[in-house]
Amino acid sequence: MKILTLKGQIKLLSGLHIGGGDDTMKIGGIDNQVIKDVNTNLPYIPGSSLKGKMRSLLEWDIGVVNLNRTEKEKGQPLNSKHIWDKDGNLRDIAFEDKELLQNTITLLKLFGDKEGKFGITRINVGDCKVSKDSLDLELSEAKYENVINRQNATANPRQTERVPAGVRFDFDIKVKVLQGDNEDELKAMVERGLELIENDYLGGNGSRGYGRVEFIDKEWK
Repeated sequence: MKILTLKGQIKLLSGLHIGGGDDTMKIGGIDNQVIKDVNTNLPYIPGSSLKGKMRSLLEWDIGVVNLNRTEKEKGQPLNSKHIWDKDGNLRDIAFEDKELLQNTITLLKLFGDKEGKFGITRINVGDCKVSKDSLDLELSEAKYENVINRQNATANPRQTERVPAGVRFDFDIKVKVLQGDNEDELKAMVERGLELIENDYLGGNGSRGYGRVEFIDKEWK
């Protein structure tokens, strides 16, 4: 087994909000706080948020969202039973497209398959901590927003905490390459996932302009 590591920085182009799940009411405080390390009180980007966003966008990009899912399964991650039936036959004529089939298999190898057909999950995404060169910057801002009730034309103001634009986080992605894997295909899919996030957003409230990011200084080791 070979383990590759992709390192770099996430540069915020707009404010980022990934909620901390704080259910404590603070009088005069911020309603929606960002997630923070309990020991340092510094914001961070959970690896699960980055990994989940990558997988979701890649499924849309490849074209397998809801393919072969039952009504009950729609919205759930792709797995190998959506590709082959119990007799080992392709379940949908779409997979006569060899490129689509290969991309789908690479996706399942990379992010995991609950059916276990492809063995262990190849990707490991670590939590992203504030870069040292950003520690002197302001790491929190309170953005005032109004929730508008369109029926009675009333506004309910609230504050949302964000990590401001310009702050950078270090990211660390590890990829296991097993015998029989195509290393270049796995690396290319990781890089494509990051590119898709750059063209979309990370975290919450993306439709309001939050979470625009750029992945910089990327290097495989």
